Amino acid sequence: MCHACVMENVKSNMLSRRSLFRGGIAAAAAATTIAVTPQPLRADAAPLFAEGLPGTVADLTHELYEEFPTFFGGQQVFYDKKFSYEKDTFNLYELRINEHTGTHIDAPLHFSADGKSVAELPVEDLVAPLVVVDIRAKAAGNADAQLTPDDLKAWIDANGELPEGAVVALNSGWDAHLGTDKFRNADAEGKMHFPGFHVDAIHQLLEGSAKAIAVDTLSLDFGQSPDFAVHNTWLPAGRYGIEGVANLGALPAKGATIVVGAPKVRGGTGGPARVFAFV
Repeated sequence: MCHACVMENVKSNMLSRRSLFRGGIAAAAAATTIAVTPQPLRADAAPLFAEGLPGTVADLTHELYEEFPTFFGGQQVFYDKKFSYEKDTFNLYELRINEHTGTHIDAPLHFSADGKSVAELPVEDLVAPLVVVDIRAKAAGNADAQLTPDDLKAWIDANGELPEGAVVALNSGWDAHLGTDKFRNADAEGKMHFPGFHVDAIHQLLEGSAKAIAVDTLSLDFGQSPDFAVHNTWLPAGRYGIEGVANLGALPAKGATIVVGAPKVRGGTGGPARVFAFV
């Protein structure tokens, strides 16, 4: 067979598949009512949207670097350069990374004796409808604000019932504080102040089919939590969490599909993830 014929055949197949995929995305979008207009990104944010793909793709992941703020305060990302382009004609780093650093996954094993590891999360649980619950107004006036059942009720009143198998994300606007001391927001005694889920909201979500919860802060629990009540309730139930999510303010309350690039590390309690959403 001639090379030209092969190339034309491949291009034809690719275009056919792309058209089919776009048609599916368009049909899904047409069946969904978007209730909230996305908010513009802050001026210093990295480019959020990638063009040329079916629909629009939003990047929900912070760039990971050595000084990324952490729950415990210390450095959790370390680079050790093993090869350099100048000497070896290629670059290679050996990395040492705490599982729970940057935009990352909390697997059920993180807060249970024998829950699923991050590698055991079913792939079908890593693609889901995304629900964004906006508590920015409340968080602006109270750094210890929590997402409560009242916030879930307000979302449902405005948007309808939670989609089956959704990832429910808390949008407190806290990602805007990355790069400042307010992201950890530790007081003189070292106690942190940032928003999170209230355990009563977790009990409500456990009655439904939500696959995961997500926050734009350092923890699923609010910073002042004395007992990790949210972690200890949600994760042992076999659900997972995502912490340190970026750019939720640019997404609609309803209608996006989240894709969670969870690391497949055997026995891992979590790990940094690339998270994005189709809008």
